[in-house]
Amino acid sequence: MKIKINAPVTIGFVCICLFVLFINMSTDFNTLSYFVTYRDSLRNPMTYIRWITYIFGHSDWSHFTSNMTFILLLGPMIEEKYGSRKLCIMIGITGIIGALLNSLLFSNTALCGASGIVFMMMIVSSITSVKQKEIPLTLILVFVIFVGKEIYSALFEQDSISQLTHIAGGFCGAYFGLKR
Repeated sequence: MKIKINAPVTIGFVCICLFVLFINMSTDFNTLSYFVTYRDSLRNPMTYIRWITYIFGHSDWSHFTSNMTFILLLGPMIEEKYGSRKLCIMIGITGIIGALLNSLLFSNTALCGASGIVFMMMIVSSITSVKQKEIPLTLILVFVIFVGKEIYSALFEQDSISQLTHIAGGFCGAYFGLKR
């Protein structure tokens, strides 16, 4: 039996995240300056780099495993349906939108992790069997439940989770999935 690399973008993404986490946990190298995004001067070239690289940084092993489990479950299906190139574009756009929203709306909040990417993948994967001019009820239910939970959490819970990034990821996923 032969092992097949069935989803190179998905596997590559997970490997990069694992490498960044390993460096962060095993060395004194400050990965925060490269793998966290926050409001910063637009004259600083690192601002633009961090708009993408923050999706590879995770605060700890638990944060990493929760995101990567979903990415490994959903990514291969999306990559098979849309292709590796389109999945890269979806990840990049979703990451940049999350970083921009965080920078515009929250002046004192740093953001790291791939949660927005996970929620984009959740919504895209629920659209994979959509026929033209039809929207599956399961998509509507997932979207309403997901967005409702995130809005509730944003309004009534004090935590370090960026619900706005999750919601943005969900909207990106709906756009990408329905756009075809």
